[in-house]
Amino acid sequence: MAFPGSYLLLYDRRLCNDLVDLTLFITAMKNLKFLLVGMCFGIILIKSEVISWFRIQEMFRLQAFHMYGIIGSAIVVAMISILLIKRFNIKTIHQEAIIIPDKQFNWGYVYGGLIFGLGWALTGACPGPIFAQIGSGILVTTLTLLSAVAGTWVYGLLREKLPH
Repeated sequence: MAFPGSYLLLYDRRLCNDLVDLTLFITAMKNLKFLLVGMCFGIILIKSEVISWFRIQEMFRLQAFHMYGIIGSAIVVAMISILLIKRFNIKTIHQEAIIIPDKQFNWGYVYGGLIFGLGWALTGACPGPIFAQIGSGILVTTLTLLSAVAGTWVYGLLREKLPH
């Protein structure tokens, strides 16, 4: 394997660059499906007004059912999906068993949920819609994204000291 690589480096630089370009193209094509799914998810978030700061404020002020209906329907779909996975022993596309472990109650979830909800109420964005907001031109949301990344970094630093 070393001989062909050294041949390309010593004799034909252009061919080597073409191989790199081809490798990058193949990698991009493999990831295209994820880009398309992400774009569809972003369009759905925008069209359903989930990324609207005003809709989020209505939810936290208990003035409208719109967001509760969307979140509630997502919970119902997730519950039915997990029930079906467990009942019929559905496997992954690689025929591996899907194991969903039981969760133990922990007060850390309550505290984390309160912090998450407070941040959501203040900024008008949770992790999924942050990218849709940036993509739709609400560039001030970049500060929310940077804050979320900073919060994740701080959690990583303090994780060992927190009660789990």
